[in-house]
Amino acid sequence: MMPPARPDPAATLCRLDPRFRPTVKAAGPCALCPDPREPYEALVRAIASQQVHGNAARAMLGRLIALFPGQPFPNPTQLRALTSDQLRGCGFSAAKSTAILGIADAVLTHLIPTRAEAEAFDDATLIAHLTSLRGIGRWTVEMLLIFTLHRPDVLPVDDFGIREGYRRLVGEETQPRPRQLAEIGQAWAPVRSTASWYLWRIADSGKQKSA
Repeated sequence: MMPPARPDPAATLCRLDPRFRPTVKAAGPCALCPDPREPYEALVRAIASQQVHGNAARAMLGRLIALFPGQPFPNPTQLRALTSDQLRGCGFSAAKSTAILGIADAVLTHLIPTRAEAEAFDDATLIAHLTSLRGIGRWTVEMLLIFTLHRPDVLPVDDFGIREGYRRLVGEETQPRPRQLAEIGQAWAPVRSTASWYLWRIADSGKQKSA
């Protein structure tokens, strides 16, 4: 007997909040899918993406990877051997350099779980554990949950794009505060990651219209 088909999260979102229907129709199926990276690499990449344009983050990561020819990504030991000046040369700020070196330290001291270990944690436990480490904030862990571990019910309310997407969705003049959006987003459970993906699409479409 074939297993029952899983509900389409986009269809579930539209049922929970019909205001998403035009965006779902325009953007198509939600493209979120599991990423095979280890949490260590995902966290470093998320740190690179903090508060900068995606192209700038990719450029910094490209320069970092170029320091280790023939490897898809440096391992924690190699990363920890870099100096702050070398990381600054890749374009990372002093704060990001410190955070990246801290992540490498945390892996080497077994404070950051492997992917297999992370799969055993629920969202709240993983957020609490990783945000206790220096340089890792809630947004960074939420990116890990959504894009690497493919957790279905995460809404990063501190993300500017998420709040801007909601502002455009409802036609308000100002963005909701993170706490307000967290309360609003409870109505989108258990598919808040899908809601996040479509809110990013809405925010992106707004940038294109204003360009």
